[in-house]
Amino acid sequence: MTSPTTGFVRHRRSKRAIATFSVFEADLLRSLAAQLVELLHNESAVAATERDPLEALLDFSGPTTEPEDPVLRRLFPSAYREDAEAAAEFRRFTEGGLRDGKARAAATVIDTLEEAGLPAEPLDEELAIDVELDDETALVWLRSLTDLRLALGTRLGVEEDDEELWYSLPDEDPRAQAHHIYEWLGFIQETLVRSVG
Repeated sequence: MTSPTTGFVRHRRSKRAIATFSVFEADLLRSLAAQLVELLHNESAVAATERDPLEALLDFSGPTTEPEDPVLRRLFPSAYREDAEAAAEFRRFTEGGLRDGKARAAATVIDTLEEAGLPAEPLDEELAIDVELDDETALVWLRSLTDLRLALGTRLGVEEDDEELWYSLPDEDPRAQAHHIYEWLGFIQETLVRSVG
């Protein structure tokens, strides 16, 4: 997997974060974001969408137990490790809204890529996708890139200071390929942080 030559940079005149992705890279980002949206909406914690907005705002009937999926447990950790009752109550009031926010951020990544010209079925490997983010959208992308890295890192079992393990894997190992994607997401995130800083 190759990285864009520069990742995100700040445009001198527009002051926006800009990057050029290959169609493969843009489609990979879209796919990862779509998988995250699906995961976030794939459990009972998701509120019904056909509801009165005021009713939805005042509804605090969210989940009270940790999610079963390890990625969701990582994205929504327990607020109070030593107090199960307080943790359950906190989760009931917050997890639904947090899930919605994370799903909206991932959807923004998808929408931005498609608005930049990423076709539904990218067949032209020579196609380049130029992405330009204002500061507000860049912050949404940063939140979503953090979620994507947490999700992928959790699935892979990435731990601090375990680089030697990953670099020892042969390139054809699917775990090595997934770890390359994990590192690439980190590169994109880092360049985006620098471009908005």
